[in-house]
Amino acid sequence: MSQTIRVLLVDDQELIRVGFRMVLEAEDDIVVVGEAGDGRDAVSLSAALEPDLVLMDIRMPELDGIAATEAIVREHPQTRVLVLTTFDLDEYAFGAIRAGASGFLLKDAQRHEMISAVRAVHRGDAALSPRITRMLLEHVSPQLGAPPAPAASESAALESLTERERDVFLAIGRGLTNAEIARTLYVGESTVKTHVGRVLAKLGARDRIHAVILAHRLGLGGY
Repeated sequence: MSQTIRVLLVDDQELIRVGFRMVLEAEDDIVVVGEAGDGRDAVSLSAALEPDLVLMDIRMPELDGIAATEAIVREHPQTRVLVLTTFDLDEYAFGAIRAGASGFLLKDAQRHEMISAVRAVHRGDAALSPRITRMLLEHVSPQLGAPPAPAASESAALESLTERERDVFLAIGRGLTNAEIARTLYVGESTVKTHVGRVLAKLGARDRIHAVILAHRLGLGGY
C-alpha cells in the first residue's frame, strides 16, 4: 500500500485551490490537509498540520511564497515545498531555489504533470522534467551569470565522484528522473537511487535542484 501524501495548498486565489484540491484528492495516495491564502498562514499551518508537502504559490499578499518557503524549510526540514510558478519573473524562480524549494510546477501544468510532481518531490526524486529544467536555467542564468571557475572545494567534490556517479550527476543536471536515468544507463532504479544519494552527499547538494544548479555552475550538462 502506498504511503499517503499529506498536502497543504497555498494560493491566494480560492478557485485555484479548489481546482487543485479536486485533482489531488482524486488520487488514492494524496490527501489535502489544509489550505492557506497567504504566506503567513502557510507558515503557521505547516507548524500545526506538519504536511509532507506544501504546494506553494509565489506571489501572495502579506508574505510571499519565497519568504514562506524559506521559513518552512528552516523550521520544518521534513516538509518539502513544491513551488507553483509561471516563470515570468527571473527573481522569483531563483529566489525560490535559494529559499529551499524542492521542485517547481508550472501553473498551466496538466493534471498528470501535477500528480507526478507531487509524488516525485515526496519521494525525493526530481520534479523537473527536461523541459522545465531548461526553462529554469534559461531564466535564472542571467542572475547566475556565466559558469564561474569552480571553487577548489567544488572541483575536489567533482573529482571524488566515480565514473558511474559522474554519469548520474550529469543525468541529474539534465533533469532526468531516477527511472529515466536507469533506462539511460541500463541499470536498476534501486541502483540509481543509491548513486543519487552518494552524489548529493559528495557534492554537498541539498537536493536535486541544487545539483542541477551546481552542474550549470561547473559548465556540465550541456546547458
